[in-house]
Formats: sequence, structure tokens, C-alpha cells
Amino acid sequence: MTDKDKIFRLETPGVISFSGGRTSGYMLRRILDAYDNKLPDDLPVVFANTGREMPQTLDFVQACSDNWNVPIIWIEWDERKEHKIDVVNHNSAARDGEPYERLIDSKRFLPNPVTRYCTSYLKIKAMRAYCMFYKGFEYWNNYVGLRYDEPHRVARIHNRQKKERWDTEAPLYDARLTVQDVFKYWTNNTFDLELPNIGGKTPQGNCDLCFLKGANTIKNIMKSDPKLADWWIKQESKKMGTGNDRAAYFRKDRPSYKKLLENTQNQLELFEFDQATDTCFCHD
Repeated sequence: MTDKDKIFRLETPGVISFSGGRTSGYMLRRILDAYDNKLPDDLPVVFANTGREMPQTLDFVQACSDNWNVPIIWIEWDERKEHKIDVVNHNSAARDGEPYERLIDSKRFLPNPVTRYCTSYLKIKAMRAYCMFYKGFEYWNNYVGLRYDEPHRVARIHNRQKKERWDTEAPLYDARLTVQDVFKYWTNNTFDLELPNIGGKTPQGNCDLCFLKGANTIKNIMKSDPKLADWWIKQESKKMGTGNDRAAYFRKDRPSYKKLLENTQNQLELFEFDQATDTCFCHD
């Protein structure tokens, strides 16, 4: 075993946070290789479903589990349930934003780039509940798919003061693996995430029209599948007339989702994809 391979023999207890994307899938594959495809019981693989992931993402999570013979735990935030989460599977997982919508309905305003309570509840708190109440962990490591070419994100997780029960680690970064390594692996693999790879990014990854994605990226996705906009427009419309109109928008620095959709219908050409590097990432 090389020094790089040894990096993927992880300290436990821990949780492998699987976003459903190519990078976290590649991280999982390297970890499985380091353990001869048999993970320790105190190192579960967990996917937190918001209900707004593309169907291809859900199929990819299941394909990784089936092809690699590794259990992947599917969880959804649900305040109606004991410990606030529901353990689901590929068949029963929400597909129309139900966990996300219930969370929004419990709040006075929509999540936004400053107050990302969607990430806090649907991802972070859901993972914490699983580790504490289903696995009985007191303290643990959270392993996320951040690469060596994402140093700003890694710095962000490492610079945080310790105030939670877990430390977040990025084994791909520690092994100096980049987007090129990820691309090469999936190009040569027998299955892949069936979503477009554009310059090493998957615009439709994570929540389909996440407000942290660039406006042009969102408009391109809307243009290819206008019905995806319906859920986001519905959420903004529900908060209208509450006395705080700014609470009725996911972002105050650009048009509403309804207006973005209208813009796409008035344009014949596709929009140029946003080049920003700090797009949505729901594990930090």
C-alpha cells in the first residue's frame, strides 16, 4: 500500500459524507480500496437527501451501492420523526422537495446565501442526528469530498473553531488528488453519474436550482427543463405578503425564480455557464 493509499485508511469513528456527486463517489471508491471493500462498522456512508436532487443523482447513489457492494444510508430531515430524521432508501426517498418544503414552511423566511438554514438542517443536523442517535457516536470525523484544487474550501473547514462533536476532514485534498483524477476515473469506469460534466463541474448536481448557483447556470437548467422551476417559484410565492417581501426571495441581489424563468423563455440561445469557483457545496 502506497503512502497515498494509506491516507484513505481513516480514523474512526467517522462518517463518509456522500453528496451523490462524482467527487464524493471517487472519494468513496478510494476509501473502499484502502479497506479491501469492507468498511469498519464505525465508518458508515451516509447520503442526506433534500428531495431536490436530480433523479440521476439518486440513481448514481444507488449504482455506487449496488456496483461496489457497499451499504449507503439514506436520510432525510423530518421534524415530525424521532431524532428529527427519517431513514429511507432509493425507492422511498423524496423526489419533489418534501423535506426541504417542510423546513421552509416552519420558518418565517426563505434560506439565502447569508442564512443557509437549508444546509444547516437538511445536511449538517441530519448527519449529526444519524451519528449520535443511530450510531451512538460521541465524537467523530466527517469525511467530505474536497479535492486538492479546492484549497479555499478546505481552508474554510480547517479554520473553524471547534464547536461541534466532529472534525471535518478531506482525504482527497490530503492525497493531492484533483478534478483531473476524478474525471479520469469516471471516464474509465463501468458506470457514471448521468449528468453533464462541464469543465469539471456538474451544474445540475446537488439541489437542482440551488440559489448558490450562478444565475446563468440556473437559467440554462431552466431552459433545458422548465418544470424544475415550479417548486422554487412556489416557495417564493408562499412567502409573499408576509410584511417582509425580502423574506420571499432566496436571493435579494437578482431576480426571482419566476422572473429568471421568464427570461429563459424570451431567449433563443443558451446562456454562458457561470465560471465562479465557489458554487454550492452542502457539506461545510
